[in-house]
Amino acid sequence: MDICYHAHIDREIESLIERIHPPRVCIDNDSCRDCTVVKVDSANRKGILLEMVQVLTDLDLIISKSYISSDGGWFMDVFHVTDEAGKKLTDETLMLHIQQELCVTRSKGKILKDREGGSEKGEEEEVVGREITAMEMSGMDRAGLLSELAGVLVELGCVVTAATAWTHNDRVACIILVEDALKAGPISDPKRLGLVEEQLENVVAAHRGERKRVRVTRLGAGHTHRERRLHQLMYADRDYESCRACDGDSSGEHKKGCDGTHVSVGKCEDKGYLVVNVRSRDRPKLLFDTVCVLTDMQYVVFHAAISSKRSMAHQEYYIRQMGSSVIPSESEKQKLALCLIAAVERRVSHGLRVDIVTENRVGLLSNVTRVFRENGLSVSRVEIGTEGGKAVGSFFVTDCSGEEVNPNIVELVRRETGGSVVIDHKSPHRLHQSSSSSSSSSSSVIHQTNDTVEAKPKLSLGSLLWSRLERLSGGFGPVN
Repeated sequence: MDICYHAHIDREIESLIERIHPPRVCIDNDSCRDCTVVKVDSANRKGILLEMVQVLTDLDLIISKSYISSDGGWFMDVFHVTDEAGKKLTDETLMLHIQQELCVTRSKGKILKDREGGSEKGEEEEVVGREITAMEMSGMDRAGLLSELAGVLVELGCVVTAATAWTHNDRVACIILVEDALKAGPISDPKRLGLVEEQLENVVAAHRGERKRVRVTRLGAGHTHRERRLHQLMYADRDYESCRACDGDSSGEHKKGCDGTHVSVGKCEDKGYLVVNVRSRDRPKLLFDTVCVLTDMQYVVFHAAISSKRSMAHQEYYIRQMGSSVIPSESEKQKLALCLIAAVERRVSHGLRVDIVTENRVGLLSNVTRVFRENGLSVSRVEIGTEGGKAVGSFFVTDCSGEEVNPNIVELVRRETGGSVVIDHKSPHRLHQSSSSSSSSSSSVIHQTNDTVEAKPKLSLGSLLWSRLERLSGGFGPVN
C-alpha cells in the first residue's frame, strides 16, 4: 500500500517556496515487514522536525527508526512507526488523518508559530486552545507540595479539571487547569486571578536565592502543547544543573532521577557540525523529548539517525547553533550534554503507580494528595484529567524515607475517592511514560564515542490510559 497526499495550497501562506513546493507525505505499508513507513518531504523551515515528531507522538504512534536530512533548502524525513500494540497502521482513516495533520502542520506552521527566541517574556504569552485558567509552577521539589497547592485552590473556590507534574533532580514543574467552582468556565476577574497567584506563591515560597516561578492566568485561543511546555519550564529552571556527578565532578554522587543515559558531543570539522550521540533506555516519546531540548537551545538539526532495538535506543544528530557555523566552546558542549540527559530523564517515573477513576468533584486532587502526604509519601509524577464528569489519572508515589511504598495505600485512596483505584507493580521503565525504575543508576557525559546501540520500544498495559489522558489535556506548548 502506497498512499500519497498533497495539501491544499492556502492563499495565506507567506512563503513563496511553500506555494511552489507544497509538502508531500507518503505512507508506505509494503516496504517494511513489521512497521509502517511515513515519508515527508517539503521546503525546509525552522522548527519543522519538532512539528513532525509532535504530530506523530500526539497520535500515540511509536517511532522505532527515523532518518532525517535538512541540509539546504529542503527537508526530507523517514519515520518507521507502529501503533501502541506494535502493529502496522491499517486504519485508512488514521492514515489519512496523519497525512492531513502533517501537511497542515508543515504548510501553516500550526505547532511552532511562536517566538523562538526562548525569552521569559515569550513564555508569559503562552496560550492553549480554549479559554481556561491555568496555573504553572516550577521550583524546588518537596514532599507534600502538590497537596498544599491543591488545598489552596480548594480554599479559593477553584475546581481542578486537569493536572500534570514532573519531577527531576529535586526540581518540579507542574501545570494545573482550573475552573470557577461557582460557575463553569475560567476565572475572569483579574483581581481574583491575582489573589490566586499570590496565595500559590506563598505556598511555594522559596529560600533566599532559590529559583521559583508561579503564574496564574486566563489563557486564550491558540494551539499549543502541554508536554512541550513542561520541558520549557524545567529547562528554564535549569534542572540539568542539579546532578554534580553529571557535571563531571568525580567526587559527586548521582542523585535520584539519573537513569544511565549517555551523551557524547563531538565535532565534524569539515562541515562545522556538532555530532551528538544519545544512548538511553528506549520508550515512547523519546525522540520528541530530545528534539524539544535541541529546539529550546537554538540548535538546528541538519542530519539525524534514530534507531531502537530491544530495550535500548541510539540517536545521532548533526547540528549547528542557529545562525552560526562556529563550533561551540567546551563549556557549551558540556551544557548541551547535560540538557539532553535531563530531557530524556524528566519523563522517568519512580515509585508505585496508582491509577484512579472516580467522579470528579471539588477538592478531589487535594484529598488524594493529602492521603499520600499523611502516609509519608511523595508524588514524583502525576497526570490527571476529566472525561464526562469522571476524573481519570495516575500518580507515581515514593516513600520519603526511602522504603518500599506500602501497597495498602490503595485502600486509603479508594476510601477517599469512592471510585476505582488500581496499583501497578511493574517497574516504571516498562510503563508507557517511563524508562526505568532504578534511582541509583548513573548518567554520564562523554565527549567522544563510537558506541552504537539500537532498540525497539516495549509496550505496556497502561498505555491506553496514558494516551487517553494526553488527549484530554493535550494543550500547552511552545514558547521558545
